[in-house]
Amino acid sequence: MHRYNCIIVEDEPLAAEVLKDYILQVPFLQLKGICTDALYAMDLLQKEKIDLIFLDIHLPKLKGLDFIKALKKPPQVIITSAYQDYALQGYELNVLDYLLKPIEFSRFVMAVNKLKDREPVETSLVPASAPERATLFFNVSKKRVKVYIDEILFIESLKEYIRITTKDKAILTKFQLGQIEEMLSKNGFLRIHRSFLVARNKIDAFSATDVEINGLQIPVGRSYKEAVMTILES
Repeated sequence: MHRYNCIIVEDEPLAAEVLKDYILQVPFLQLKGICTDALYAMDLLQKEKIDLIFLDIHLPKLKGLDFIKALKKPPQVIITSAYQDYALQGYELNVLDYLLKPIEFSRFVMAVNKLKDREPVETSLVPASAPERATLFFNVSKKRVKVYIDEILFIESLKEYIRITTKDKAILTKFQLGQIEEMLSKNGFLRIHRSFLVARNKIDAFSATDVEINGLQIPVGRSYKEAVMTILES
């Protein structure tokens, strides 16, 4: 059995202990060290061959995402964070997975099993696989539900919740529209109303008062009208 050398980069002792306990239960993982900051981790990466980093985002001295950017050839990275705000940025850096604390063991196992999916193919005759599609996970009825960003039609604000609508389903999750707008700002999403965020490439038709997506009419807010028309008519 191939074993993957891994390290934990985490400044909270309790969170690090949980990850250590999980790693020790997975036969193909070998823990090589626990680092309380990214600079210590950089030093360890010079001394050990590391295949996987369990990385917190809010670290002293150097933040987790900046740490990934600073590495020329980073190992696989699984982000472990109490904040979902950085999920999109993480996936743009090609992280293996994004785990939200508190982390359940079953979810941990799902994440580390992805290592096997990214093992290099031994023959050059096999065509390269397609790039991994960007996804986000949302809390829905005590489950973590995956949503492909390129399938989202629009998102509606419902006070403390948002409803994410795709062609095949709609999910309701506790989230703020402003937060998801920031996360999707680089993915072609457009705020057309204080309660609606839409995927620009999913718009079938539009007027000064509404846009049409998949047969549904979505209103354009008065205060958004000028900016929306300028973007859609450009």
